[in-house]
Amino acid sequence: MTTHRATPDAAPTGADRSFLFVLASSRSEGNTEILARTAAAQLPADVPQHWVDLSRLPLPDFQDGRHESDGWTPGEHEEELRQATLRATDVVLASPLYWYTLSAQAKRYLDYWSGWLTVPGSDFEQRMAGRTLWGVTVMADPDEVRADGLVTTLHHTAAYLRMHFGGVLLGNGSRPGQVRNDDRAMVRAKDFFQQPTPLARMPVENGPAQS
Repeated sequence: MTTHRATPDAAPTGADRSFLFVLASSRSEGNTEILARTAAAQLPADVPQHWVDLSRLPLPDFQDGRHESDGWTPGEHEEELRQATLRATDVVLASPLYWYTLSAQAKRYLDYWSGWLTVPGSDFEQRMAGRTLWGVTVMADPDEVRADGLVTTLHHTAAYLRMHFGGVLLGNGSRPGQVRNDDRAMVRAKDFFQQPTPLARMPVENGPAQS
């Protein structure tokens, strides 16, 4: 697959796009995955899709070794995930809403981004600039304001890396398959990936949340 480089001001379009769907739930084939696959089904057939289920890709908790060693030896699964991330023009993080934010699996994935940013000689930041970050989440609470924390996390992550942000596709459901009864979410999914993706910008100049 060709690795596409995008400029921060213009996200790739049409056949130049390639999607990575990162499933970050502790339950396979759950409501968030159903909603993500409903939206993905609307993409043109010539747009590549790659799906990664973090529950089936064992990763240890992220260890911040920035100040401990100049070397870096990624594990097999970490390198697989890093390469999949870099190949995609569009990264879709599909995470249920847990305690008003991302799941543990989703947060671990983004924590690894911190490591990939600081690897000696890494061009992760430069290569992610201009790509697009999306979110998909399903929650039990019908009040969508409850997902503001998750939306803010993804928006600010995109802004820090000078990525575009496509927004978050929201759905309602708790029991398996219940999101299919959320007519509003099903309608939104039909054209979710066709909507504009503005360049994400921080409200104030800031860095990633790490110490």
